[in-house]
Amino acid sequence: MKKTLSSSSLFTLRFWFPVLALLVPLVLVVLASEQFGPLTLRRTVVEALIRIVVVVGLYIFIGNSGIISFGHTTFMAIAAYATAWQTCCEMLKPITMSGLPPFLRDQTFPALPAAVSSIALAGAAAFLCGLVLMRLSGLAASISTLAVLFILNVTYSNWDSVTMGTASIVGLPNYVTAWLAFGCAAFAILVAYLYQTSSKGLAIRATREDEVAAAASGISLYWSRLFAFTLSGFVMGLGGVLQAHYLGTVSINTFFLNLTFIGLAMLVVGGMRSLAGAVVGVVVVTAIVDIFRRIEAGVSIGSYEWSLPAGAQELVLAAIMLLILIFRKDGIMGGREFDLPMQVSREKGNAP
Repeated sequence: MKKTLSSSSLFTLRFWFPVLALLVPLVLVVLASEQFGPLTLRRTVVEALIRIVVVVGLYIFIGNSGIISFGHTTFMAIAAYATAWQTCCEMLKPITMSGLPPFLRDQTFPALPAAVSSIALAGAAAFLCGLVLMRLSGLAASISTLAVLFILNVTYSNWDSVTMGTASIVGLPNYVTAWLAFGCAAFAILVAYLYQTSSKGLAIRATREDEVAAAASGISLYWSRLFAFTLSGFVMGLGGVLQAHYLGTVSINTFFLNLTFIGLAMLVVGGMRSLAGAVVGVVVVTAIVDIFRRIEAGVSIGSYEWSLPAGAQELVLAAIMLLILIFRKDGIMGGREFDLPMQVSREKGNAP
């Protein structure tokens, strides 16, 4: 009886260890930054946690399907503007966004219902886009997602009566704290892990490895990719809501090429074929960018003030990406998750 319970516990620990190996260090980082870190470090930690939600959202589709998407920032923007319409200052909306429907223009909604409905809208938009885009594959699918991003950017940039065009919507409540950001990051990681270990996750990874063999085995390329695309849209919507309520403002220029490519860079650096790679990529790139941003601002070495020219962080990040693509094309994690150490596994398995 004891051996049965031990085997069951070992199976549970093995199953959840990849998630625990990601969440425990994140908890420790949040605790340390909140207790001992300066304001700049606390802001960096919150921004990194929001980026984890975004990059994990990218991983759900890109990592499992093998199709690079340049348009997922679209769903962040949809959710961010939706929550802004609902939570923005009630006195400001009739003046600056007179084209909104009366139920949005003339009242303000609580934060939680606004967030849930905004995430649902982003997921619904991903589903509708996926109905068309997932009929394509390879480079055609990637270019089509970029087209969706440009369509949204042009539409929102010129829809002055609803989005204020290229101006920023201000007055959003700033309720995103480090612990809320961590909770959302943990939720995104859990969703991605449960999906990748499910039958649907296994099916879409089969299409990633060999489309012909997967189709011959009865796996639908279209529906498996559509499900992943929609699920990733929901998670990206969560990232958009967090971004909006952390900054307190929403601007269409925020959700365009810069955010798209930094998210993809994080995924590539960590390794796009594993959930651990998505999280590690965010941590590594955030650390590099923050370090070089501080050096660009200037550091004192004795009596000498030394700084790098503006833009050095982008050059360093580009160089790191090139090195990884040349020498380790599968990223830092090499497509692997964190596994239970073999020594622990043996000790548990040999327990009486």
